[in-house]
Amino acid sequence: MYRYDEFDQAFVRERVRRFAGQVERRLSGALTEDEFKPLRLQNGLYLQLHAYMLRVAIPYGTLSSRQMRQLATIAERWDKGYGHFTTRQNIQFNWPKLKDVPAILDALADVEMHAIQTSGNCIRNVTTDHFAGAAADEIEDPRPTAEFLRQWSTDHPEFSFLPRKFKIAITGSPNDRAVTKAHDIGLRMLRSEAGETGYEVIVGGGLGRTPVIGEVVRDFLPRADLLAYIEAILRVYNLHGRRDNKYKARIKILVRETGLENFRAEVEAEFERLKASHSAEIDPTELARIEACFAPPAFAEAGDLSTCETRLATDPDFRAWVDTNVTAHRQPGYAIATISLKAVNAAPGDASADQMRVMADLAERFGHDELRISHEQNVVLPHVRRADLPEINDTLALAGLGTANIGQIGDIIACPGMDYCALATARSIPIAQDIAQHFSDPAHARTIGEMKIKISGCINACGHHHVAHIGILGLEKAGRENYQITLGGNHSETMSLGERAGPGFDAHEVVPALERLISTYLELRESEAETFLMAYRRLGAAPFKAALYPEKELQNAV
Repeated sequence: MYRYDEFDQAFVRERVRRFAGQVERRLSGALTEDEFKPLRLQNGLYLQLHAYMLRVAIPYGTLSSRQMRQLATIAERWDKGYGHFTTRQNIQFNWPKLKDVPAILDALADVEMHAIQTSGNCIRNVTTDHFAGAAADEIEDPRPTAEFLRQWSTDHPEFSFLPRKFKIAITGSPNDRAVTKAHDIGLRMLRSEAGETGYEVIVGGGLGRTPVIGEVVRDFLPRADLLAYIEAILRVYNLHGRRDNKYKARIKILVRETGLENFRAEVEAEFERLKASHSAEIDPTELARIEACFAPPAFAEAGDLSTCETRLATDPDFRAWVDTNVTAHRQPGYAIATISLKAVNAAPGDASADQMRVMADLAERFGHDELRISHEQNVVLPHVRRADLPEINDTLALAGLGTANIGQIGDIIACPGMDYCALATARSIPIAQDIAQHFSDPAHARTIGEMKIKISGCINACGHHHVAHIGILGLEKAGRENYQITLGGNHSETMSLGERAGPGFDAHEVVPALERLISTYLELRESEAETFLMAYRRLGAAPFKAALYPEKELQNAV
């Protein structure tokens, strides 16, 4: 994984020093809140519903055990003993005191972390596949590209004040686990027939109040041209993106109003100008230096698998965990283990300081000192021997981290909602907990099969509800919380946006509605291999809407 050089260290420490002075001026009253706001946002500090919230960058979701332990220390010393992992592969601390934020940023700098560009109208944390560098289906590790773009974009003088926030995601696999089509720029790594590595470039995706699936603006872009092409897209957006209305300021609106072909023509023209002037060339020496930081770990021998095989044959709980939470690795004898942060009654994405230390210990002992944060708000051990899976599982179970539900109905994405967020119009966490509790029987969850439920507490869609198999959007209606349900969304390479099923449900009606929906799916599916999404695409919305709103069917019959 990437390690800071002297420039990185000096840059981050200077940012901390500068912000400490700004905090001191705010506390003394020399700065008003309006004057302080743009300064704190540049350093990842929000003012939420009840307190400040600090969003810490975890570039491309990669952490070392030392970094995870430092996050645990911060949670205990300056927060309430836990952190919240987000769909942007970041961590948020929800209760820091303003006077303590400079000390928190100093502690982060001690372990090569920061909160720069986790907010504001700039290029945000570059995200990628949480299985990067480990997945058996991967063409190439996308993290060196992500790190190169992170360094290039940090405090970029031309792109620090864009019309609106800007998000980039990269996948190195044909199976898209990075939600690239829902980003301002999505990059899919490809290999040409000649063996050249390059990218499919997707532009104009996004969720929020105007959900849009990104469109391909370049079928194949050679690696050497990446920086120039990204800069060309950003220049066109910076020039033409709307600044008069923040709801229409994202690049997805520009692409839609301009038309893809016209937008592409402008980008290509700017791209040629940049190439001719050599102003956006990739320095191959610098790229090689970054790539060397992501060399595969020194894999050990696979070890004795007899204990693992015996446990698989005799321990149904362990078998369930391996079946759901363990994924194939490119290295024989190794596996990728996903740690669920979705135990029944837990707040999705939350981890206590003690749990963070347990995960750090496992990474150090068994996982080549690497952890990953997934956009699905879980933690991944990307490089573990299959022989060590029994001990890993036992340790996780003792820490409340052994839930076997990855990809199942209890593995719910949820934003913090109205429990924390000043923008939210409804709560998300209690709804997720109610659903997980109702469908907590492991055998029933396995019967249901793959199920992606995602919950947002407002129209900004931080919970990605638009691309859920079953999406839930919380809104305020006549003074009460009301939840709309969308069906048929999908976040993968075959991305689709969910269709709103009909009127919303009050909070106490959500679980019964889902029970009717799931029961209908189980009755109508052709076989156990047919997932909910497959059944929905085969049958259409009608039978599922009828399940959600049986009173309408009764009225129609009368």
